[in-house]
Amino acid sequence: MRSYNPQTASDIEAMLATIGADSVDALFAHVPEGLRRRARLALPDGLTEPELRRRFQELAATNDASDPSAVFMGAGAYPHDVPVVVDHIMQRSEFATAYTPYQAEVSQGTLQSIFEFQTFVALLTGMEVANASMYDGASAVAEAVLMARRLRPKRRTVLVSRALHPHYRAVIVTYVQGLDDVRVVELPFAADGRIDGRVLERELTPDVMCVVVGYPNVFGVIEPVEAIAARTHDAGGITITATPEALAFGLLRPPGAMGVDIAVAEGQSFGLPLSFGGPGIGLFATRQEHVRAMPGRVVGETVDAAGARGFVLTLATREQHIRRERATSNICTNQGLCALAVTVYLSLLGRRGLGRLARRNVAQSHRVAAALAQRGRARRFGGDFFNEFVVEAPDVAGRWEALCRETGIVPGFPLGRWYPELEGTLLVCVTEVHAERHVSRLLDLFDAGGERDVAERRRA
Repeated sequence: MRSYNPQTASDIEAMLATIGADSVDALFAHVPEGLRRRARLALPDGLTEPELRRRFQELAATNDASDPSAVFMGAGAYPHDVPVVVDHIMQRSEFATAYTPYQAEVSQGTLQSIFEFQTFVALLTGMEVANASMYDGASAVAEAVLMARRLRPKRRTVLVSRALHPHYRAVIVTYVQGLDDVRVVELPFAADGRIDGRVLERELTPDVMCVVVGYPNVFGVIEPVEAIAARTHDAGGITITATPEALAFGLLRPPGAMGVDIAVAEGQSFGLPLSFGGPGIGLFATRQEHVRAMPGRVVGETVDAAGARGFVLTLATREQHIRRERATSNICTNQGLCALAVTVYLSLLGRRGLGRLARRNVAQSHRVAAALAQRGRARRFGGDFFNEFVVEAPDVAGRWEALCRETGIVPGFPLGRWYPELEGTLLVCVTEVHAERHVSRLLDLFDAGGERDVAERRRA
């Protein structure tokens, strides 16, 4: 097999001669010997390509080959069918990079795909302008808080719903913890799983720069966004919504139609597989009046000297593009391939297809919730929900890991890991990927507290 080493021995000798070094090891002579010894890697001998392929096949065979439709766990990452054409287009050589060139206009195809991505985000959120460059939903909401600080520079308090996804809340705290003049206040959720309106009213002081709520929130519950936005605006603050499950936009009223100032979301549901946790992509949109405070970059449409349609980087707010003191973000990648996947996926579904898929998810999840209720598994929260919901199941939640391992079914996510007061509950997600046979097994598992399904599995 041919070697793919980037330099030959003669190449290395020539480079060392040019810089006046005797050997490659001499380049690291300034590092203490003890550290160099500890840093040596005990690598095995190289393998040929067929040998390497067989080795990876052996490793892959050790993975649990459970059907993904047996996993009923959303909690911020959602299983959806991805049309094969999404991968086909992403793998074309024209889209082999996730980056926008610094001379962006030389890559008109890349710019156009980003422009179409921004258009979709603006349509989904009901906002006037959207950007490209957000890593994921969590970092997008943190960037939205920093944007609110630029829009309300004399205010210091950030109100965050405790029903916002815990990972999103943690990233917000990480982003602002170095800012001595910013404090984050968490607002409790009420019995229906939505933000406690009375506490919100009490905390909306003249010092509040923004209010951040999930839409839907981490419990799958749909927050009263319009009322929250109205109260926040009366207090002079900025309203931010964060949507972990972007498919909800196919059914719910868009944030822009309810007075929201900044709408962010995780776009993973649109054409990106779960892939054991990533990558994701952040969707970020706002009103035209706020565009100068928005992070990231914006691709715009124009015409060239000959009058032909073209695309340009209209707004680039990174410190590498403008003076550091004027930069609004240090995000340094475009997430171009992920944005392309979202664009292709949404192009394939179209407005009607997206709405049909969203309604199918709602119907599936509500049917399962009703079936669980008939088995005595009551929902913890009474608020309207999208495709995930919280049920009382202390027996199943208490044996969650064992049941996952022994039955091959993942019956939701035990919320006690994030919320001590919700110990004994499970967050159950149902989408279009869940096969009827696994839905039946899920219901049987809850019906018997897991014992019957485990027994049948062992007999088999």
